[in-house]
Amino acid sequence: MTTTATDHALLIDGERVETGEWTEVRSPYSGESIGRIAKGGAAEARRALDAADRVLREPLPAHERARILDTVARLLEERHDEAAELISAEAGKPLKAARVEAQRAVSTYTFAAVEARKLAGEMVPMDASPAGAGKLAFTLRMPIGIVGAISPFNFPLNLVAHKIAPALAAGCPVVLKPASATPLSALFLAHLEEEAGLPAGWINVVSGSASAIGDAIVEDERVKLITFTGSGTVGWGIAERAHRKRVKLELGNATPAIVCADAPPGTAGKLAANAFSYAGQSCISVQRIFVMREAWDAFVAEFVPAVEALNVGDPADPQTDVGPVISDDDRQRVLEWVRESKGEVLTGGELADDGVIRPTVIARPAAGDRVQCEEVFGPVVTLTPVSSIDEAIELANATRYGLQAAIFSADLQTCLRAARELEFGGVTVNEAPTFRADQMPYGGVKASGNTKEGPAWAVHEMTEERLVVLQL
Repeated sequence: MTTTATDHALLIDGERVETGEWTEVRSPYSGESIGRIAKGGAAEARRALDAADRVLREPLPAHERARILDTVARLLEERHDEAAELISAEAGKPLKAARVEAQRAVSTYTFAAVEARKLAGEMVPMDASPAGAGKLAFTLRMPIGIVGAISPFNFPLNLVAHKIAPALAAGCPVVLKPASATPLSALFLAHLEEEAGLPAGWINVVSGSASAIGDAIVEDERVKLITFTGSGTVGWGIAERAHRKRVKLELGNATPAIVCADAPPGTAGKLAANAFSYAGQSCISVQRIFVMREAWDAFVAEFVPAVEALNVGDPADPQTDVGPVISDDDRQRVLEWVRESKGEVLTGGELADDGVIRPTVIARPAAGDRVQCEEVFGPVVTLTPVSSIDEAIELANATRYGLQAAIFSADLQTCLRAARELEFGGVTVNEAPTFRADQMPYGGVKASGNTKEGPAWAVHEMTEERLVVLQL
């Protein structure tokens, strides 16, 4: 794929805004320029907030919001290949994975349109008490107000969709700060919103200084909800500063999978494919695998060759499974963590000829190894033998994270026990913990966050309940 570098303005109140300063967006694989985007700051963020505040007084009816969301879904479907190529170019995501992301974004908008159409309150049974006799009461779901959205680099289209689409379904205008490494997919999506008929001011994209733009979003009292996906340090810091706002966080994980002796055939291959998709740069990439000792030899004998069979290289090649990590700094960090591990490197742990980290498998790491207790966010998986399901669950829970986990077993009781005892926001059974469908409630506990994404859940977070009481 050949990418032509072009200049991109910010989108504020329906206008293309250039600031005189530019940020270069480069391919994580080749280093070539994908394009330049205008560099915004606090002034541009405040201008975007002014526009969002204005349109709050010009609400769009639910049927119109739903029509726009449906139209965006159709436009995304029509321009699927273009979206996937842009994701691949700026994020370094293998094209096959980028195509999946683009298709998932279609689903996100489709489900958000459904929520816009059925968003409603509830009847309150007033005559259930003497005080309520002769009264009728119901609730309305009202837009919470301006939504400040801060999105990460790893899903530059669909995680933006998970912020914008529910907000619009709820009737909330958005000021979006996309990841500096991958702002172009967010702009692409915002322009589709415009093409679908969204009036000026409802979606504003301000790329640039994270601190300046973030401070403006956090400090402005007109912003009622902040939705953030990214680093725990940054996310919890926002929550501490913006204590009067509703702050919804989707953060990291050190994702565990438990493999029992009676795991279904093909478990090793499934985990190998999911662990290294997009070079492990997903909050729910498989990172820690706990294998029953009686299954250890067979699992390792199947898992390692499956990892070594993955195609490593240029993300624009449709055959590539594993591409680069997002930056040189991240590449050096991941390699350092591998080198310092006390475990045995079974495969990988080095660079391919083009500088991509080969998928890495480490057996029997020490409990304190960073590859075992921190979120690697790179193509690294650890394998640990365990003697019982008790030990497996204890080790899986031995982390401050709690986003998603998995268990593989043919025994229903074992699976249900794990579902109850694993301290994670989601538990998949005989499915990789990397699995996510866009209509499901997705989110973590502990240090992994405090919210559930998925349009049905996010829309309710982005509304407030108003009680109406009528005297009959």
